[in-house]
Amino acid sequence: MDQITTLHVIEAIGWAGAALTVATYAMNTMVPLRVFAVASNICIGVYAALLGLWPLLVMDLVLLPINLYRLWQIVRLRRALEYVPESHEPDFSVVKAYGKRRQLDARSIVFEKGDAVDSLYFLEHGKVEIEGLGVELSDGEIFGEMAFFTDSATRTATIRCLEDTVVFELDKTRFMRLQFEDPTFGMAVMRTITRRLMLASAAPQANA
Repeated sequence: MDQITTLHVIEAIGWAGAALTVATYAMNTMVPLRVFAVASNICIGVYAALLGLWPLLVMDLVLLPINLYRLWQIVRLRRALEYVPESHEPDFSVVKAYGKRRQLDARSIVFEKGDAVDSLYFLEHGKVEIEGLGVELSDGEIFGEMAFFTDSATRTATIRCLEDTVVFELDKTRFMRLQFEDPTFGMAVMRTITRRLMLASAAPQANA
């Protein structure tokens, strides 16, 4: 009798694992998906261990830490975004760890309007001008980021150095990687874009 009860319990664990696996594929968002995947790995792993199904057990022992790690990544990103204060002064210096250093002479052109988008730039030292808008950027600011978010994927303005300038160039692949690894950087970029768009739209009204 006890043996029959034990078998029923093992079977119940197996069915629970199967149900959790199906539920995993039905999830629309990543956190519930990973939570159900972890629960499924545990149930099926226990089921496989009790019945000696070693290939199935090995598979779940491999999948369990992967799902736990992915869940941890998602939670970490969410918490990092939650703790970015609204008044936080953007710090783009992290670009220096990923970008390529370039030294430019005064009056040289970084890129021209209509050029294909290839990089974002962090201005470590010097001053540049966005031609046609009369906007000057100095140490600690970024430029060239808006073109990553336009359908045409071309530069919308010409950038010229007003003095000897040092920039760090970040290509699109590394830009996307940095946004994923450091969500505060991605948030700072989006806030910078929003602020500049608001200033650009307010300028014609002020001149009217």
